[in-house]
Amino acid sequence: MIVTLCALSIATNYALIGVSNVKLMDFIVFFGGFFFGSIVGGSIGVLSWLVYGLINPYGFVPQIWLATMFSESIYGLVGGAVGSKLRTTSLKGQRLGASVFFATVGFFPTLVYDLITTVVLAYSANTPLAGTILFGTPFTLVHEISNAAIFGVCMVPLITVLGKSLLVSGNVILEK
Repeated sequence: MIVTLCALSIATNYALIGVSNVKLMDFIVFFGGFFFGSIVGGSIGVLSWLVYGLINPYGFVPQIWLATMFSESIYGLVGGAVGSKLRTTSLKGQRLGASVFFATVGFFPTLVYDLITTVVLAYSANTPLAGTILFGTPFTLVHEISNAAIFGVCMVPLITVLGKSLLVSGNVILEK
């Protein structure tokens, strides 16, 4: 499962290369953590960036590569924590509320990810942090808002579909 989700994560990053800061990788890592636990999710995050970062079309900077590997694992860890809490929770009749919840859950780890990677970028490029933050604000906003939308729109249908399969046990209940 780890290898499959890593491959999917990396492939979607290349597929969306022309769309700046809109990626499915974060969602896939979160999904892995949610359904298979924090260790699996964190591993997917680290391994995805381990590979993608080495053959990144935007170039390779060791400090940023390490920061993105660490930061990407946050999605898997958060996914595992959220998944462990919701596995026994009934969200029946709460689809909209669950979507808003997942949108929020997608936003905040992205904020942390962007903060960490922006600080490392400023340090690596030897530029003032305030200037790097100011210059990067449009990019970080696109990343945070798109992740909130992806998480909010995609997570509830995935829970519904996979919750009915044999792949996952002890699922969130989201039936109509």
